[in-house]
Amino acid sequence: MIKLFSLKQQKKEEESAGGTKGSSKKASAAQLRIQKGRGRDPVFEVRDRGVKMQPLRPTAFLSPVFSPSLCCPNPDINELNLPKTCDISFSDPDDLLNFKLVICPDEGFYKSGKFVFSFKVGQGYPHDPPKVKCETMVYHPNIDLEGNVCLNILREDWKPVLTINSIIYGLQYLFLEPNPEDPLNKEAAEVLQNNRRLFEQNVQRSMRGGYIGSTYFERCLK
Repeated sequence: MIKLFSLKQQKKEEESAGGTKGSSKKASAAQLRIQKGRGRDPVFEVRDRGVKMQPLRPTAFLSPVFSPSLCCPNPDINELNLPKTCDISFSDPDDLLNFKLVICPDEGFYKSGKFVFSFKVGQGYPHDPPKVKCETMVYHPNIDLEGNVCLNILREDWKPVLTINSIIYGLQYLFLEPNPEDPLNKEAAEVLQNNRRLFEQNVQRSMRGGYIGSTYFERCLK
């Protein structure tokens, strides 16, 4: 993963280089928020119906590799408290507003799959949620074949207090507990509701690479 410098260190380097006016682009509010973070990220649970997120105690989802630096006021984005099944990468080290998330579930229907999501953080962040698309074609009730994702905190339930980490945990949960009650892919949702064994077979076939009905899925096993 590309090493990202904190805003403080960037400022230091600019000052040591003479602080030439116009030598670097002025950071937007969204970039500052991405770099600064907000200390500990809100943690969530999912209700029985739908992927609805509600605050839990702060330690609920902390991984064994949780870094104390996350409690500091200026954690870098590469210090996100990522689940062990997730990773992020940046194609441009100077562009913190566009990056990829890779989720590799280690349990459930989608175990051993590899799913890539693109994040585009707009200038309205944190008041507006990032735009998230699934770049891997996946047989999933909550992700359609165009990569649109049905997750409430990416839509009507987004709040400025939420963070990138909040979204990552929500996406991870979609692979652990796909929700047929609020589908984007209605065919997959119906199969999940009526025949879980067939749904599992379809998921496995799609991840190996093959047809589900008339739709071809590229192999996405890690």
